[in-house]
Amino acid sequence: QVRLVESGGGLVQAGGSLRLSCIASGRTFSSYAMGWFRQSPGKEREFVATIDWHGESAIHSDSVVGRFQISRNDNKNALYLQMNNLKPEDTAIYYCGAASSAYRATSERDYIYWGQGTQVTVSS
Repeated sequence: QVRLVESGGGLVQAGGSLRLSCIASGRTFSSYAMGWFRQSPGKEREFVATIDWHGESAIHSDSVVGRFQISRNDNKNALYLQMNNLKPEDTAIYYCGAASSAYRATSERDYIYWGQGTQVTVSS
């Protein structure tokens, strides 16, 4: 079992930055690929970014590439999402997840553990 707790969300103006954190406890964090997803009101949860167990390979969705950066620190059991140049359309609840494999995972169904989410609101 892995418990995931997100933090770092908040209210920011368009063009601003936030850094989300996800702290894991339980089973070996470094064995899992990790990812960030987000969900806006009335929409399905969508993929944002994923990173492999090694922390050497990542994928970012087209909507955030060049603005967001996923990273991990296995010594701290931590996953991060640095978000720059935020836009109002980035407003959502952001969730971190642990995948069922060690490799990058872009589909929600590949994830077996989820955090409770952290709200990000970007004002125009």
